[in-house]
Amino acid sequence: MTGDLNPTDMPERLRIDHDAVKPRRDGSRGRRGGRGEQLQVPEAEFRSYYGRPIIKAPVWKNPDVPLYLFLGGLAGSSSVLAAMANGTDRPTLRRAGRYVAMGGAMGGTVFLIHDLHRPTRFLHMLRVFKPTSPLSVGSWILSPFAAFATAAAGAEFLAPYLRGKRGATALKVAGDAAGVGAAVVGPALATYTAVLISNTAVPTWHEAHRHLPVLFAGSAAAAGGGFGLVAASVRDNEPAARLAVAGAVVELIIEEKMTRDLGMLADVYDKGRAKTLMTASKACLAVGAVGAVVGRRKRWAAALSGLALMAGSALTRFGVFDAGIASANDPAHIVVPQRERIRRREEAVQAGTTPPDRHYVPAAGN
Repeated sequence: MTGDLNPTDMPERLRIDHDAVKPRRDGSRGRRGGRGEQLQVPEAEFRSYYGRPIIKAPVWKNPDVPLYLFLGGLAGSSSVLAAMANGTDRPTLRRAGRYVAMGGAMGGTVFLIHDLHRPTRFLHMLRVFKPTSPLSVGSWILSPFAAFATAAAGAEFLAPYLRGKRGATALKVAGDAAGVGAAVVGPALATYTAVLISNTAVPTWHEAHRHLPVLFAGSAAAAGGGFGLVAASVRDNEPAARLAVAGAVVELIIEEKMTRDLGMLADVYDKGRAKTLMTASKACLAVGAVGAVVGRRKRWAAALSGLALMAGSALTRFGVFDAGIASANDPAHIVVPQRERIRRREEAVQAGTTPPDRHYVPAAGN
C-alpha cells in the first residue's frame, strides 16, 4: 500500500497554500445542527490565459498612422486659417496655410496608403459610401479636401505668373472658392480620425469617445496655428497665434479631463513610452503657447513657438496611439470594466430598476 504523498513532492498546481486559506464562520448548519466553520479559498486574482491579450491589438503601422493623424489635423486647421487670412488680407498667412493644407493632405494620403499596403485598397474604399463606417466616411472627407486644397495651392502658386494678364481674375476667384471648400471640409478632416479610433474595441480609445474629438480638434488648432507662426510674417501672424494658443489650452484641459474620467484605463498614460510622449507634449504645448503670447512680434520667437506647438501636437497623436496599443495588450482593461458593468447591472436588477445599459426607448407613435 502506498503511503501519503509528501507535499514537497506534489506538483506545483496541486499544492495548497494553507496560510492563504482563511476560516470563515458561516451561518449554515452542520450535519449535527451546530454552527460550523468552513474554509474559504481566497478570491482569485484576475489572470488571462497564459497572460495573453484578450483582444487583438490594431495592426496599424507606427509611425504611419500617428503621422496620418497629425498631418490630417495640421492640414484641416491650416485650411481654415488660410480662408480667414484671405478674408482679412494677410497674404503670407494665406499662402502658408494653403501650401501646408495641400502638403498635409498629400502626405497623409501617402502614409494611409502605405499602411494599407496596396493603393487599390484606398480606391476600393471610394467605391461605396457607408455612413456607419468612420473609415468610409473619412475616405470621402479626405478625397474632396485634397482636391480643394490642391486647387487652392495651385492657384496660389500660379498667381504671380499671371499677374496683370488675362485669366488672373478667374484664377483668383477659383483659388478663393477652392480655399473656402477646403475650409468647410477641414474641421471634419481634423477630427474624424478621433471617431475612427474610438469606434474600435480598444478600451482606452473607446471609453474616451467623448473626449478624443475635442482633444484632436485642439491638437489640430495648435498645429495649424503653430505652422502659421513659423511661415507667416510678423505682420500677418496674429490669427495664427490666437488659434495656436486656444488650441493648446483646449488640448491641455481635455487631456487632463480625459485621463481623470478614464479611471483605471488611464494607467497606460502613466507608464512606458506613452507617458514620455504625453509629458513631452504638455511641455511643448505650454512653452509654445507662452512664446506665442509673449514673442509673437519677434520673428525668431514666433518661429520657435510655432515649432514647439507643432511638436506638442504631433507628440499627442503618437502618445494616444501608443496608449491604445498598450491598452489592447492589457487583459485587465477588458475584464475589469466588464465585471464592473455586470456588478452595476445586478445591483440595478436587485433594486428593481432598469440597468443603465438596458434602457428601453419606445418607437415613434407608441
